[in-house]
Amino acid sequence: MGTHRRPRQRAKGGGRARTAATITLAGAATATGLGGTTVHADPQPTAAQVRAKVDKLYQEAEVATEKYNGAKEKADAAERRLEDLRDEAARKEDRLNSAREALGSVAAAQYRSGGLDPALQLALSSDPDRYLDGAAFAERAGSRQQAEVGRVRKELRGIEQLRGAARVEAASLKSRRAELKRHRETVTGKLEKARRLLARLTTEDRADVGDRASRSAPGPREGLSPSSQAPNSRAAAAVAYAYQKLGSPYVWGATGPNAFDCSGLTQAAYRAAGISLPRTTYAQIDTGRRVSRSELLPGDLVFFYSGISHVGIYVGDGRMIHAPNPSAPVRVAPVDEMPFAGAARVA
Repeated sequence: MGTHRRPRQRAKGGGRARTAATITLAGAATATGLGGTTVHADPQPTAAQVRAKVDKLYQEAEVATEKYNGAKEKADAAERRLEDLRDEAARKEDRLNSAREALGSVAAAQYRSGGLDPALQLALSSDPDRYLDGAAFAERAGSRQQAEVGRVRKELRGIEQLRGAARVEAASLKSRRAELKRHRETVTGKLEKARRLLARLTTEDRADVGDRASRSAPGPREGLSPSSQAPNSRAAAAVAYAYQKLGSPYVWGATGPNAFDCSGLTQAAYRAAGISLPRTTYAQIDTGRRVSRSELLPGDLVFFYSGISHVGIYVGDGRMIHAPNPSAPVRVAPVDEMPFAGAARVA
């Protein structure tokens, strides 16, 4: 009996060992999966998930783009002010040089006259009447000399003030340029992440990311007569310009004539209509008069997202023309494809 029991015990013990080994291996496999080092633990995202991530990245990039546009506008203004200050300083330096030359002429004349005491010059003069006339001229010349000295001092003070203001403006410009660099890096980083995500999709799915909004929109001019519906000729001109730019590529920071970002398109459209708009979405919404969604007319600016980070031009029938993002060109799209934030009538 003992001989029969011993094999059974060995089999029983071996089973426990095998079971423990199996559990250990299974645990190791689970741990490996939790560590994210296996293919099964990191599945490929679906096309819908990629589209959602790409849309979010594009929206974040657009927020950064508008910040970049605002910083660039301020940097350009600071650069213009700095150039104006430098030009004014150069003009004052020219006037200073002229004043110094005048002082030099007076000083040279005094040196040539020897700087003799007036009483002595009168005593030594062979023609006292003529000398007295000359003395009166010298007195007047002295007054002019004082005026020239005062003018030199004034120009020097003005130049120093301008140089101080230029130093402040140069520091401001340096800060603006650093801000531009930060926003540029944010935008390019977001767009690069979107590009890498899109590269993981099939060609068909990638096309779907750029085309799904246009599938819900009419053709470029289907059923729309914006010029006849526009409240005035300037609004009609802005809408007409936007139609002319359909198909133009989206390029962040661009204001035309061949590529645009969203606020660059609206700014260019109204520039063509003779109206100057600010560069950014969050400044454009405060231009003109706010209107409700139910009051929209062709030419009105329509804004989206809580941060006012996107804008288009309303063209009627619930549609707008806008520059969406790098995945799609300037196109007609439904106003309700994005979260509506407000509208402004600027013409």
